[in-house]
This record gives sequence, C-alpha cells and structure tokens, in this order.
Amino acid sequence: MRMSRRSREVNRCRMAVGIVVSLVWLGVLPPAPEAQSVGDVFRKVAPSVVVIRARGRDVGSGGVTRFGETGSGVLISADGSVMTAAHVVHAMDDITVEFLNGETVGAKVVSSEPAADLSLLKIDRVPPGATVSPLADSDKIRVGDQVIIVGAPYGLSHSLSVGWLSARWAPNTVYKAMPLAEFFQTDAVINTGNSGGPMFGMSGEVIGIVSHNISKSGGSEGLGFVVTINTAKALLLEKKSFWSGLEGQLLTDEQADLLNLPPPTRGFSIKTVAKGSPGDVIGLRPATMMAIIGGEQIPLGGDILLSVNGIQMSAANAAKIRDAFAGQGSGATFKVTVLRAGKVLELTGKLP
Repeated sequence: MRMSRRSREVNRCRMAVGIVVSLVWLGVLPPAPEAQSVGDVFRKVAPSVVVIRARGRDVGSGGVTRFGETGSGVLISADGSVMTAAHVVHAMDDITVEFLNGETVGAKVVSSEPAADLSLLKIDRVPPGATVSPLADSDKIRVGDQVIIVGAPYGLSHSLSVGWLSARWAPNTVYKAMPLAEFFQTDAVINTGNSGGPMFGMSGEVIGIVSHNISKSGGSEGLGFVVTINTAKALLLEKKSFWSGLEGQLLTDEQADLLNLPPPTRGFSIKTVAKGSPGDVIGLRPATMMAIIGGEQIPLGGDILLSVNGIQMSAANAAKIRDAFAGQGSGATFKVTVLRAGKVLELTGKLP
C-alpha cells in the first residue's frame, strides 16, 4: 500500500528527530541550553555583586564637611577588579567593598572616567566564596530583552529588581553631563544605592553598569539608565582612563575673567582632591569654600588647574588630555600648571 505524501513527511520528521536525539545521547551534539529563571540567574551572580561604602569630603558655603556614599559594584576578575559608577568613588578618601558573605575589604580606584560615570577599583584581596561575573558583548543585547539588576538600594544588600530593556541611547544624546556613555534605558527599579551595580542579561553575563534614574518624585519611575558594558570595557580596560582624584568645575570665559586667569585659559577650579590620588600626591590643593559668581556656585580657595602636559583646560581639549594619559604607562611623568593665590605654578608628578 502506497503511503500518502503527508505520511512520508511525518516519517521523515520523526527520523530526523530520532537522529538528533541519538547524536545528543552519544555526545556528538551538545544538548540545547536550558532556559534560566530569574531566580537561577540571581543565585548564580549574587556572589560577584558587592556593596561599596565610601567616605569623602564636600565643600559648601560653610566650609569643608565629611560625608558618606553607598553604592554597588561587580567583581570582574579573579585578581580583584571591581567595576562601579564614578560618582560613587571617584573623589572619595576611603573605600570599602562588602561581599555576599558579609566580609569587607579595602579598595582603591585605579581607573576612572566621570564623563561616562565609570570607575574601576582594585580590592585588597578576594574573599573565599566570591565569584567573577563574565562581561557580555552589549552590542548583541536588544530592546525588549529581559534584564535583572542586583545592588544595594538604600543600603539593602544584594536586592534584586527585574525589568526589560526599554531603549538604547548613543553617547552624548540622553545625558549631556556624561557625553562618553552609551546608555541602556530600563524599567527595572533603580534607587539610591543601586548606582555602580551590574545589570545582567538572562545568561548571567554583565551587560551594563547602573548609573542613575530620572525622577520627578525622587523615587523610581521606570526611567533607569545603565552604561553599556562595551563602553565600560573600552574606557576602563582597554584605554584605562586616568584617575586624577579631582572633582571640580570648568570655568566659563566670564568666570575666568572675574578670577583674573591669564587669557585665553578658562581653567578648572578644583573642589576636592581624593586622599592618596595622583592629584593629592602631586600636591594639588582643594577648595575651602563655595562662592556665588554670576549666579552660579564656584569652588574657591584652592588651585585652579590651567593645563596638563601643556594642553590647556577646556571642554574641547578633554579628549586630548584623556588620550595623552591613556598612552602612558606606570611611572611616566606628567606636568600640570595651576593658578594658586595669584601665582602660576608648575607641578610635576608620576603616574601610579
């Protein structure tokens, strides 16, 4: 009896499935990966996530005060490299990192790029039980993918939030204060303390570093922004952005004239200098107060940075200065020119 065309097709499909199953059983073909649940991913990545606590100094109209900052981060190498957000650690004097088991170790900044809100820490040692999270290729992540964020909102260690990738924003589009950052937008909940923490894809790989959210109420409103991990790899691991330890403000032409800066220099008025940073080692002086000039608060009483390695301080020259440091190794000398108490001084230092 002749088989119908449909019967022959069904038999061929059954034979094909049988062959594939046999090959998998014999080890010739690997089994298809099982889908991971949110809980599976969380339990896999949690030992790599850290809580960061930092202490620094701030300058106000009343002078210098001490303050603390809490954020999150992720262990990315077995020798103790931790990625986080620059605004959590960049200008801080003391930094500690707490792991899932509660063990706390000291840390220092080794690379930082405030223009992308990214910093790289090196911790004193890696505690037993800590794991390293692999870094994804964020170019392959698509809008609509499910994502999870693990961090310390309001200091609540290793808290999980889940959401979706809402959009991708090219550098210098959505957030002008961080022109070097490519951002993912997500509706996963982000609150104070999540900053610097990792965002994971469902494979358990890091796809971004949490930066900030946009909120009118002060809470999370589903507008979270996360720096893509490819941006982080480029600026922290490949180019290794120089960590100065300085926080301050680039002066406008009008402000520079009022402060009698030598033309045509604008200058960078230094607000704070992190303890032990290259800026501290070279002897740069932080501000002692904030003053209002032309309706805007300006740090005063410290050094005004005029040039670095002969490159004048300006927004247009920021990339030149960054690239000049990126091409130099540890021990290379650098020079800065500052205006201090009405005098122009030249200081020389070495890269750490």
